[in-house]
Order: sequence, then C-alpha cells, then structure tokens
Amino acid sequence: MLLFEGVGVALLTIFNADLSIDTGASAHLAEALVQHGVAAVIVSGTTGEAFSLDRRERIDLIKAVKAAVNVPVIAGTGAPSIMQAEILTKDAHQVGADGMLALTPAGTVDPRPYYAALRAAAGSRWLGGYHFPAIAAPGIELELLDELEIDACKDSTGDAGRLLAEVTAHTTPIYPGSSALVLMAGQLGTPGVILAAANAAPDLCVRAFGGDVEAFKELAPMHAATGRRHPHGIKAAAAERFGVADFVRIA
Repeated sequence: MLLFEGVGVALLTIFNADLSIDTGASAHLAEALVQHGVAAVIVSGTTGEAFSLDRRERIDLIKAVKAAVNVPVIAGTGAPSIMQAEILTKDAHQVGADGMLALTPAGTVDPRPYYAALRAAAGSRWLGGYHFPAIAAPGIELELLDELEIDACKDSTGDAGRLLAEVTAHTTPIYPGSSALVLMAGQLGTPGVILAAANAAPDLCVRAFGGDVEAFKELAPMHAATGRRHPHGIKAAAAERFGVADFVRIA
C-alpha cells in the first residue's frame, strides 16, 4: 500500500518562547509546505523533536495538522519499548492519522516482534518502518527488511550503497530520509522521500526528486543545515524562509 508519492516533509514542531508547543504555527507551516508541493506531512518524528513531546502534545499536533492540510498526515510513533509504541500508535489511529512511522528501538537486533505489535495497533492504516542507526542502532538489517509487517520503510542513513540494495534486491518500498540522496532516489524509482530539508526548501526538494540536477545542487546548504546541530540548523533555515519561531527543546 502506497500512502503517498513524492516529497514528504519531516515536519518541525514549532514552540513558543516558553517552549510550550505552538500547534497552530506548526499546522500553518505544514499548510505552507503543502502549497509548495509537499505530498505528505510527518509529525512528531525525529526532526519534530518527538522525544520531547508528551502524549497530549502529540495528539494535539496530529489534530491540528490534519485539519490544516489535504495530504496524508503520518505520525511518528516509535518508542523505546513495544508497550510505549503501541500506545502512541493507537492514539494516532484514534485521532485520524493516515499512517504511522515507527523508529526501531535502540538495541533491538530483531525488530520483527516490535513491528508485529505495531501492525496490530495500526490495524489497516499505513505503517512504516524507520531505519536510522545513527540514533537508534542497529536499526533494520537488510536481511530482515522484507520480513517486517510494514508497508514501507524510511531510511535516513544517507548510504547510497544500501539504497541501491534496497531497491534492487527487496520488495519493501523505500523512502530515503537524506536530502543527499533525493536525486538518486527519484532516478531509482522510489515512491518518494521524507526530508527535513523540505521544511525550508520544499520547492527545491520537489524539483530535485523529479530529476532537476540544478535544484539538487541548490539544496546543498539545506542539506548541510539538517546536519548542523539537528534540528537547530534546519529550524533556523525554516524561520528565515517561512517566519516560524526557531525555539528548540533539544539542547
């Protein structure tokens, strides 16, 4: 099941000066990005400082963004334990998220039981796996990829060799999460990408995924921003482009 094709944004969560969540501003940013060609919005993910959000904030964020956009809204529901991730997944399902994207827990060598539990919690809704060993090692080993009860997988490694293996030797749809691979992803026929850089340069991301080499080159500063004290760098870039507040909870 393909929930979306094209560029999905790993949405920043906007905070007030007192670091309370500003769901209205977050939803307004999502709306602006969709107007610039974004095909899906992923809320409460790693770029959205998910681990700083409580359960109520996550629910309110899903509701606000869902009301603001007419594209799929996907909720990040990964957590350190199956029980926690099940709760977040059920919450997201209940308030109308179109899909859920779940990062593997750090230290989990075999994620099959984890995703089996989340599949049950998600029901018939889209469920994506998430491979990001830089923050949750070891992630999803290639030999297990097609055995997981997921509809697709986001891969944020930025590893071109792994992406090539994923699309040529596996059947699970892949959404690269690194803007360094957006051009390659489009050329290899992946259904889409999920990018932090789309918070500040959605139009360039869309053009680059569509094969525009010059747009891809222009993305270089945004790609650098995503790796600079994430999410500080990309939030500052989004503040400059769209006027959002750049307060962060993560030090």
